[in-house]
This record gives sequence, C-alpha cells and structure tokens, in this order.
Amino acid sequence: MEENKMGVLPVKKLIVSMAVPMMISMLVQALYNIVDSIFVSKVAEEALTGVTLAFPLQMLMISVGSGMGVGMNAILSRALGEKKQDRANAAANTGLFLTVMSYLVFLIIGIFVSRPFINSQTNKAVISDYGTTYITICTTLSLGLFFQMTFERLLQSTGKTIFSMVSQLTGAIVNIILDPILIFGLLGMPKLGVAGAAYATVAGQTVAGIVGYFLNVNFNKEVQLSIKEVLKPDVSDIIKIYEIGIPSMIMMSIGSVMTYLMNNILKTFSDTAQAVFGAYFKLQSFIFMPVFGLNNGLIPVLAYNYGAKSKKRINEAVFFSMKMAFCIMILGTVLFCSIPKLLLGLFDASDYMIKIGVPALRIISLSFPIAAICIILGSTFQAFAKSTYSLIVSVSRQLIALIPAAWLLSKTGNVNNVWWAFPIAEIASLTASLFFYRRIKKNIIDTLDK
Repeated sequence: MEENKMGVLPVKKLIVSMAVPMMISMLVQALYNIVDSIFVSKVAEEALTGVTLAFPLQMLMISVGSGMGVGMNAILSRALGEKKQDRANAAANTGLFLTVMSYLVFLIIGIFVSRPFINSQTNKAVISDYGTTYITICTTLSLGLFFQMTFERLLQSTGKTIFSMVSQLTGAIVNIILDPILIFGLLGMPKLGVAGAAYATVAGQTVAGIVGYFLNVNFNKEVQLSIKEVLKPDVSDIIKIYEIGIPSMIMMSIGSVMTYLMNNILKTFSDTAQAVFGAYFKLQSFIFMPVFGLNNGLIPVLAYNYGAKSKKRINEAVFFSMKMAFCIMILGTVLFCSIPKLLLGLFDASDYMIKIGVPALRIISLSFPIAAICIILGSTFQAFAKSTYSLIVSVSRQLIALIPAAWLLSKTGNVNNVWWAFPIAEIASLTASLFFYRRIKKNIIDTLDK
C-alpha cells in the first residue's frame, strides 16, 4: 500500500488540511441548527420549547451513529496505518450493516416512545404536540442521518475530509432552503409548521447520505464497499467496533440524559427557562461544532500514527490541536459575554426570555475554554481505543457534577444560579481528563518506537 498522507505530511499542515474542511462543514451544520430553531421560534415560543424537549432523543440518535462511527473509524484507520487492506475493508462494510440496524431501532422508538418521552418533560398539551410531531418525524425517517454519519466517517478515516465537508454542506444547504418553504408554506407548498422543520431536517440528512455514498464509491479508493460483504458482516468486527464505540455511545448518550434531566429541573421555574436552555444549546453548537470538527479530524491522524508507531507526530498533533481549540473557545466566551441580548434576539425572545437568558449565556460561556482542553484530550482516548476513559470523564462531568449541582442550585429558588453548574462540571471534567491523559502518555505514547 502507498503511504497515506497522515503518515508523511507535516503535522500542522496535516491537521489543518484534515480539520478545517470538517470545521467549516460543522459550522454550516451548526448554522442550520440555529436557523431551524429561529424559524420554529417564529411559529410560537411553545414550538421552540417543544423542539427543545425533543433534543435529547435527537442527541441519542446522533450518539448511537457517532459511537458506531468512532469504533469503525479507529479500527479502519489503524488497519490502514498497519497496511492491512482486508481489515480496513471488513471494518467499513461491517459498519454499514450496523448503520441499518441502528435505524431499525429508532424506527421502533419513534413509533412507540415519542409522545411518552415528550410528555414526561411538560404538562402543557400544546408543547407536547409540537415536540411529539417533530421528534416522531425525525426518528422514523432517520435512515438518512445514520447513512450520512457512516459515509462521512469513512471519508474522514482515510483523510478525505474535503469530501466529508461536501456531504455535510450539501445536507445543510438543503435543510436551510427547505426550512422556510415547509414551515411557512412558501412557493405553493403547504404550511406545515414544526412538522415542516422536521421534514426539512430529514430531507437534508437523506441527501447528505446519498452524496456521501457516491463520494466514497468514486473517490475513496482506500476502502472498498461491497453489498455482499455488508449482508455478511464479520462478527468479530461487530464486537471490536462496539468495544470501542459503545463507551463513546454511552458517553454521548449521557449528554442526552443530561439535557432531559436539565429540562425537568428548569420545568420547576418556567417553560421559558426551558426555551432559554434550548436556545443556548443551538447557539453553543456554533462554537463547539468547529472544535468537534477539529476533534474528528484529529482522531484518524492519531490512530494512523499510533499504527505507524510515530510518537513525535502524535504529540505534535495533540498540542497543536489543543491550541486551536482553546482559541476558538475563547472567541466563543467573548461573544456570549459581550452580545447575549443580540444572540437571544435571533429567537424572537420575549422580554422575560431575555431577562433569564442574558445571565445564562454569560455564566455558561465561562466554561468554554476549559471544555476545549477536555475535548482534545478526549480524542486521544478514542484514537487509542480507550473510550472507557471518555465514558468516565463524561459521567463525571454530566451526571456526577453537573446535574447534582444544578439540582442543588435550583433549590435556591433563583434560576440564574442553576447555570453555574456548567463551569463547576467542566472543572471536574478537566481534572478527570488530565488524569487519564497522563496514563495514556505514560503507557502508550511514550512506549512507541519512532
């Protein structure tokens, strides 16, 4: 096999070439998430709240697809680094089989679980109807989402992030165009409201999945896809993918649990507090998505150079990425602290929503720079098949620190105090991340030959 660019290109240039296209595409991804909510908020504040309550189940879908992709990506990139083409192909085709299985699970969830899930977070029928409509469509038509994530992971694992960017951009653009058309009934289309936002979302995901497939078949020659192999998955690969991926799935699913529990804590104050939390999540994605794009670009670089036993390249990649992530998050903190009212105004915020939301954005954003370090350190856990470490860190941050702190602070009767749970949780996350990174550096990185 010819040497992949991840083993020979100068590290800083490699990280930029791998990560920047993914950062741009994830920025657009964040943009359409924000645009989606902006249009929904113009239907009614209750509509925005309903979509907010649907978010944990959406996160769960993304967690399952992404976790499976992490496992597939780590095995595939390492196999390429070791020049084992058959192993790389087997991992890719097994990943496609698991993609279909994941969709079938959420098809069932969408049919039977959607309304009870939304009802558990609100007592208002109008909010329940909005949320149930939105999440039922997103789950039962989620095949495009799962294929989009898998095909993009395949492109990322071989360093072809420019094509991954094309797939994501295409899906995002389709979503942004269809949002106002389907929500408000433009160009002769029926006025669908919140349902229109959901249909626009799944349409964008489906188009992105189709584009991702054709890009892999035509341009990703380092991995050969075969329907025959997909229908006959390698059981050992399924086990290995989930050994690496399940901790990542659980880690991301914990975020879903966190948002669900936070919605219930905020419910004791008002529906508007839940809407503020939803608006924050959409806004923070515009800051976090580029860092996650950097993280996704970094993982295959680390995995490849782990297989190639290149200690120097691994260390350089980690610290350069950490500097980039920290700068992005500092910028996010500055924006959230300086123009919070303007940001909330994007969601047609009422005076009461602004009153709650301004201190919320300022307080939570203080945790962004700490989060940058944690995200990059977490990429080493995934690249070196130590996803259990990521799981422990995530549990420490969101369930052991954030939710208990938020609950205790809610007992003060002041919703503004609840937001301080986020900086508290990020400090706990940093402590755990540094502990595990030291172990990986000592036991894995420092033992490599080159």
